Amino acid sequence: MADAIQLGDRVRIYLDSAFWKSEGWFNGIVVRIDPYTKHRNFYWVELNMNVQAKQGGSTNLVSVLNPKHIAKTE
Repeated sequence: MADAIQLGDRVRIYLDSAFWKSEGWFNGIVVRIDPYTKHRNFYWVELNMNVQAKQGGSTNLVSVLNPKHIAKTE
């Protein structure tokens, strides 16, 4: 099993084109972890760059729930 993601870990996250104008993998750092269920967490990731949401506006702080959309980097 892979190491658990912790605060301060460098990660890459996948942003889907359903919600974001730029689809793909983006690098960032985990700045907050909120429990969702017993086995899942929301990971708040500060991205290295701003991304544009489909609804308008840009941000560099994104929450990730799907474990397939977040991975540690070295």
